[in-house]
Amino acid sequence: MLLASAAWGLDLSDAVVVAPGASPMPVEKASQMLREEVEKRTQCRLPASHSLPGDGRPAILVGTTSQLRGAAPDLVRRLPAAPSGSDGFRVAVLGRTVVVAGNSDRAAVFGAGYLLQHMEMRRGKILRVADDLQAATAPKYPIRGHQLGYRPKVNAYDAFTVPMFEQYIRDLAVFGTNAIELIPPRSDDADQSPHFPLPKIEMMEEVSRLCNEYGLDVWIWYPAMDKDYSNPATVDFALKEWEEVFRRLPRIDNVFVPGGDPGHTQPKYLLALLEKQTASLHKYHPKARMWVSPQGFSKEWMEEFYQLLQAEPQWLAGVVFGPQVRDSLPELRKRVPRRYPIRRYPDITHSINCQYFVPDWDLAYMVTEGREVANPRPLDEKAIFEAYKDYAIGFSTYSEGVNDDVNKFVWSILGWDPNADLAASLREFGRYFLGDEVGDDFAAGLFALERNWRGPLLTNEGVETTFQIFREMEKRATPQMKLNWRFQQALYRAYYDAYLRHRLIYETALEQQALEGLRQASRVGSLVVVERAKQILDKAVTEPA
Repeated sequence: MLLASAAWGLDLSDAVVVAPGASPMPVEKASQMLREEVEKRTQCRLPASHSLPGDGRPAILVGTTSQLRGAAPDLVRRLPAAPSGSDGFRVAVLGRTVVVAGNSDRAAVFGAGYLLQHMEMRRGKILRVADDLQAATAPKYPIRGHQLGYRPKVNAYDAFTVPMFEQYIRDLAVFGTNAIELIPPRSDDADQSPHFPLPKIEMMEEVSRLCNEYGLDVWIWYPAMDKDYSNPATVDFALKEWEEVFRRLPRIDNVFVPGGDPGHTQPKYLLALLEKQTASLHKYHPKARMWVSPQGFSKEWMEEFYQLLQAEPQWLAGVVFGPQVRDSLPELRKRVPRRYPIRRYPDITHSINCQYFVPDWDLAYMVTEGREVANPRPLDEKAIFEAYKDYAIGFSTYSEGVNDDVNKFVWSILGWDPNADLAASLREFGRYFLGDEVGDDFAAGLFALERNWRGPLLTNEGVETTFQIFREMEKRATPQMKLNWRFQQALYRAYYDAYLRHRLIYETALEQQALEGLRQASRVGSLVVVERAKQILDKAVTEPA
């Protein structure tokens, strides 16, 4: 990536956003995204146009390189050399015009996202960009996705409306996400949620449509949950059920079927089913691809799986490494034929009883914050990413809601550039979502929240420092920032961690008092000291921290 210095120069508060005429939908979405996200942050309402202004007014020109060659050939010639890869883009300030040139339709969305991250945006119509901003960049990994499963089990997505899904998908795309993974109407979950604004299949259709408009790939995590796929009647039922989903969704690029968690089908029957499902899928989405994971397989089933893959079935596109895969990712890569790429399915959402648990997590956190707490873990996630980055072509993360929001962005950032400065990237994250005034402090706070979970809570005085970081931000926060759910989530964690430490110190002291009293039994009597100890311990409830 080429990035110049950050000296603010070009005022864009009255700029025109230009997308050449007859632009593909993702380019139109890139233009819309720029205008709407700028207005939310600055109150600048930038007009849209299909041609550059002729009066010297500043402009933001966005499109594919091939489009812009026709619309503004002189500007395109002045851009830095184009990066390779369909998701690559170039951004440059050329005089009073900012050019966003994507190698493809959706690359224009990523380029617009990059520009949004690198503009100074403040309320009161302050919108500027460094007049020497110049970038040419393409992602390292072709698959950079996240699962957004609309089902009752999750902590947030089941309450999302269509506009909320669009906003969240847009937020992810700004930081380079290029794939969204959906869950079908029937999964290992209840059929209904009291929060559903739409039936499951209808929301699936809507999110598929949104992804298509932004040019993002649509994956479906499709578990095979019926008991006996050796039974032709069961296979027939599954074919009809899945076909209805395939038929209704406007876009499907890939289907990923886990071998387990949920589901438990012997490999020979599972692969036979998926071959038939692939043929059904291709009736509606001819270029869509089928993937499978060996999750939950016994040692015998793993060997059978490897043997079946030696025949290199043509219908299979790739293999997924996820939770509960018996073999390590390096071993899986070694045993799976090279023709099949491997995609990761990392659990970024859980803290215990999971694929990547918090190491040495204090028991007080385990029993109170639990498995699915708000869990920004930037350094842990980077370590997990780097441990196996050379064995797979990308990822779609396993998520149960927005508790893991920061972790999603860490994976997207590293999926684009594994050598990215994570501290700098999270400062951009903070500035983009919370504003220039507190963005750097918010990023520091996210790292501090992760440090809260390091080592024994009783002696971790850093918890108080983290609390003060967020208290200071809270004091300075604008009304809009106080309503920002990302700020609320991190602020709540900082408060709760601090409260929990106070409680732990207090209740540990009560326990020590009770034990000290029990040691007086030989002098004052057992019944007396036991009663006193109970009274002392009861203060944890009657006089809580």
